[in-house]
Amino acid sequence: MRIAVIMGSTRPGRRSEAVAEWVLNVANARTDATFELIDLAEVNLPFLDEPVPALFGEYAHEHTRAWSSVVASFDGFVFITPEYNHSFPAVLKNALDYLHSEWHDKAAGFVGLGGDGGLRAVEQLRLVLAELKVATVRTQVALGRGALEGGLQQDEELNAMLDEVVAWSSALRSVRAVAA
Repeated sequence: MRIAVIMGSTRPGRRSEAVAEWVLNVANARTDATFELIDLAEVNLPFLDEPVPALFGEYAHEHTRAWSSVVASFDGFVFITPEYNHSFPAVLKNALDYLHSEWHDKAAGFVGLGGDGGLRAVEQLRLVLAELKVATVRTQVALGRGALEGGLQQDEELNAMLDEVVAWSSALRSVRAVAA
């Protein structure tokens, strides 16, 4: 079971780097899945430049084919997203929009950052992921301003969310097998 931890911000000085380190430290203590970081700053996709909609899977550019291969290789996702103007960052929306079927029938959980723990960003991200046929888990981690990552209660919330992501990712493997 492979779960990607996706940092949804590329902003210099972003708080999500420290949060991603905490998420991976907690996640890598588990034995039920392998967790790997995807930093959208390193993926470095340009604004969507594919001439054909992702629905058709006809990718003209090497960067899209590479991104497709990365996303397709995972069973589930944990999105770390800050809240920008009551939503999630454009770089994350762009990364989602590049692909279509590669996201299908996988599970996702969320770690939100911001004044209200990124709740509105996660709420909007859930809507986009539903269109991409991603099953989002109920439990999420909300880190408000001044929250210290890695506290006992936050570790418990994170592990509860990871339990759900791993369980749903495992269950959805059979759905992907039938669809293939």
